[in-house]
Amino acid sequence: MSAVKASPICVKQIDHVTLVVKDMEKSRQFYVDLLGMDEVPRPAFGFPGLWFQAGATQIHLIEEHEESGPAKIFVPEKCQISRTRHFAFEVDDAMTTAEVLNELDVPIAAGPKNRPDGPIQLYINDPDGNLVELFSFA
Repeated sequence: MSAVKASPICVKQIDHVTLVVKDMEKSRQFYVDLLGMDEVPRPAFGFPGLWFQAGATQIHLIEEHEESGPAKIFVPEKCQISRTRHFAFEVDDAMTTAEVLNELDVPIAAGPKNRPDGPIQLYINDPDGNLVELFSFA
C-alpha cells in the first residue's frame, strides 16, 4: 500500500470571479440592485471595471475591450442548464427569490427545483448571458 502524498498547494477559498461585461451600469444594477451585493472600492487599474462583495467572495467586472475578449460566453442551446458553465450564490430562500424575480419580470432560466443533495436551486442570466445559480437550503 502506497502512502498518500499531500499536495504542496492548499486552496483556502475562492477570492473572486472576474467577468467581462458589455455594459457596466446594467451589470451593476444586476449584481447590486437585484442580487443585493455591495459595491466595494477597486484599485486604479488602467481599464474600466467594478468590484462587488458577495459574502467572502468578490465579483470583479471588466468592461469589454480588445484585450479582455468578448463579454458573452457561448453556450449551445442544447446544454443542460445545471451542467454548463455557471457560478452559484447561496440566498436565504430560493422559493421567495423566485417569487421576487417573477414580480420583477426577471426571466428564470431553470428551476426552482430540488438539487439531489437537498438545496433548492434556480438559474438566471446576468445582462451578458452568464449563468447564475441561486440556491438555498430551505
